[in-house]
Amino acid sequence: MRTQAPSTRRRFGMVATAAAGLVVSALLVAPAPASAAPNPTTLTPDPAVVSEQMATQLADRSAGSYLDQATGKMIVTITDPADAQTVEAAGAIPRFVARSGAVLQSTQNGLDANLKVPGTSWAVDPVTNQVVLWVDNTVTGANLSLVQRIAAKYGDAVRIEQENGTLSPTISGGQAIYGGGFRCSLGFNVQSGSTRYFLTAGHCGNIAAQWFSNSARTQLIGNRVSSSFPGNDFALIQYVSGVSNPGDVFLYSGSQDITSAGNAFVGQAVRRSGSTTGVRSGTVTGLNATVNYPEGTVRQMIRTNVCAEGGDSGGSLFAVSTAIGLTSGGSGNCSSGGTTFFQPVTEALSTYGVSVY
Repeated sequence: MRTQAPSTRRRFGMVATAAAGLVVSALLVAPAPASAAPNPTTLTPDPAVVSEQMATQLADRSAGSYLDQATGKMIVTITDPADAQTVEAAGAIPRFVARSGAVLQSTQNGLDANLKVPGTSWAVDPVTNQVVLWVDNTVTGANLSLVQRIAAKYGDAVRIEQENGTLSPTISGGQAIYGGGFRCSLGFNVQSGSTRYFLTAGHCGNIAAQWFSNSARTQLIGNRVSSSFPGNDFALIQYVSGVSNPGDVFLYSGSQDITSAGNAFVGQAVRRSGSTTGVRSGTVTGLNATVNYPEGTVRQMIRTNVCAEGGDSGGSLFAVSTAIGLTSGGSGNCSSGGTTFFQPVTEALSTYGVSVY
């Protein structure tokens, strides 16, 4: 859904300055009394670190991992009981499942090759050890029958679910940017050496070579360097001189400094900032998702239950100070709730050779 640009006043971040007195005060604080060192066995490992470690060590012997909200620990699926000790040593909980990562990946590959119906999407659900195939409200009649026939070939490895609303790119980060006749959102400020850029959605980057900070298109902020959509959904815009570009995300009440970039994991708590609906929160519900938009197919996306609306595209998905993704599209809205897909930011950073700051 593309949103025509309204007339709104935007700001492009806050410049933070360190107060020297604050630094000196910190140096004069008396040391805290010595206390017993924590027992390493009682510490809960960082779920993001565990997820990355297990994915590397177990590869396709695992069918994915997810955060158990009750314990705060990662549940790691395994197909070989011999891997249980490895999982436990990493501070996670092993769970034996019937289908390996290789089996579920093969199922996804089959859907990628044979199912091109707009309004469909799919991703591995590590909780049920299945590939979930979602259909939106436009998938009816002959198209729905086709989806059902293709899914049936994989037996209970594929589960079909209804997705309320209509899947579409959410044209319109944190703050509003204007290009062509549309409004999008800025994702993350990035750099290569001393050159500054920002990332946004590729379906936004495709529509305009120049991007502005105001709806009247009189305040130029950057020029498109590259854009990739469909397939991916990211674009790189180089700032023109004289534009303030701090490395934070605008929260519509303050800001969040971004210090690193990382990969998502299922169950992760995340927030999204966009120029239509501001800051919204939720959790990651799927990884490596394929989405068939009417405009084309995108792959390896992050699926979430965070809502978004037209104008939020390109906006920032983050976990505290870690950049996670760029808003792509989805279904539903922020009144009734919905599903939103995000382009993993690490792929965009790697493709363009840039980094957050």
